[in-house]
Amino acid sequence: MTAPENATRSSRGTLVIDVESCKGCELCVIACPPEVLVMSDEVNEMGYRFPELTPGCTGCTACQMVCPDFVFSVYRLTPARTDGGPDRAAR
Repeated sequence: MTAPENATRSSRGTLVIDVESCKGCELCVIACPPEVLVMSDEVNEMGYRFPELTPGCTGCTACQMVCPDFVFSVYRLTPARTDGGPDRAAR
């Protein structure tokens, strides 16, 4: 499985948020150790604000563990090898 497009090289993880299922409780924002989740000014179809990801996700899954609506899919990224060997993801 490949990481979502919003993953950056400096990130150790990234996530996908099911925006339409979010009820805007903000538990994920409070639980996020690297503080990379912020609440959007926009609202979903139900009228709730939802979290947005800023750069720096570590893939720790804290947001996923506290979310009562299961809106997070977390991906941990494998860093590219610098020793010239094949990347583990290529296997």
